[in-house]
Formats: sequence, C-alpha cells, structure tokens
Amino acid sequence: MLSDDAANHVGRVMRMQVGQQVLLFDGSNAEFPAVISSASKKAVDVEIQSRIEHSIESPLDIHLGQVISRGDKMEFTIQKSVELGVNTITPLISERCGVKLNAERFEKKLDQWQKIAIAACEQCGRNVVPTIRPVMKLEQWCAEEYDGLKLNLHPRAHYSINTLPTPVTKVRLLIGPEGGLSAEEISMTEQYKFDEILLGPRVLRTETTAMTAITALQVRFGDLG
Repeated sequence: MLSDDAANHVGRVMRMQVGQQVLLFDGSNAEFPAVISSASKKAVDVEIQSRIEHSIESPLDIHLGQVISRGDKMEFTIQKSVELGVNTITPLISERCGVKLNAERFEKKLDQWQKIAIAACEQCGRNVVPTIRPVMKLEQWCAEEYDGLKLNLHPRAHYSINTLPTPVTKVRLLIGPEGGLSAEEISMTEQYKFDEILLGPRVLRTETTAMTAITALQVRFGDLG
C-alpha cells in the first residue's frame, strides 16, 4: 500500500487506474516498477514487479546551510536545491533572519519542508531523498566538524567558484538571509574556516544566490554539463 501522500498523488492528482504501471522509490538508491492492483479515493495498492539499482546522484556531496527566508522563498529554495542534487539541507537562524517562530511551529515547518523534498525527488527522478535537518542557530552549524570544503558567499570576496582548488567532493555551502550576515557573523564564519567566494558583480536575492551557487558547483565539480 502506498503512503497517504503517494496515494493522493497517484489516485487524485494523476487519476491513475488499476492495471497502470508506476515507478516507485523508497530512498535506498533503487527503483521499483509496479502495477496498481486496487485504487480508491483513500488508498492505492500496488504489486511490485522488481527492484532496479539506479543511481543518478551527483559525485559532489553538497550540504546547504540556508538561513530561513520569508514566505514561500524557503520552500522554493528547498525544492530547487533538491532538483539540483543537494544532499543535505539545514535551515538556519541568524541575526537578521526574518522568520520568528516557536519550536512547535518550526516542527510543523520541518515536516512540510521534508514533504517538499520528497515531491521534488518525484519530479526530477531522484530516488534518494535529501535530509532536511532540524533548525539550528548559525554558529552551532558553523562549529560542526566537517571534512569537506566550507564556503560562505560574500559579494566582496576575492575568489570565485572557478578559482577553487580541485578536486572537490564535499561542500558545506552557507547562504545568508535577505539582509545578509552581520559583520560579527562573517567574522565568526572565518573563525570556523569558511572560505569566502563570490558569484559575480551583482548582489543576488537569497533564493537566487542558493540556486546559482549550487548550479555553479555542480557544473565545476558535479554532474551538470
């Protein structure tokens, strides 16, 4: 039996019927061709035909640290970064973060964001669902042990993604809030060995910055040609 969300997509959105074929995934880097055996408004049952190992994951492991943005901008960032191959996303709270919610509201947001990540996988064909981690404070995230390259985008940086050393297989990418990081926060990232890079001469919106940086990293080190 499919999960409630998957059954709703198959039965209500796609209006698929008994006997039609579907392609399922469970996050294990495999695909499962299946046939719908029964379908109603509340439930969909399938018969799995086989298991096929099929990975389309990028060789570049990206952990996105995104300061939470207002409205649907955060949802947009999560959706598009999953499509672009990000492996882990940590929502962050910084000094200029424009979103103020209590712990219970953040828990509901986290569940919503994870569903968006799953839906993005369904759309783009990924069969490994990226992890949406619990909300963290910026310094707590920056202080975590990490054995890859750590990057902070800054419009006054001296280096670009094209001048980064190669090869790079793991990147922790920090994207600040709509108002940017404070001077104290930028100094803090330097303390935790984040390298500052720029994307170009123009100052981009936070959601545009994330997509542009991830795309540039995937072109240089990942699987975008």
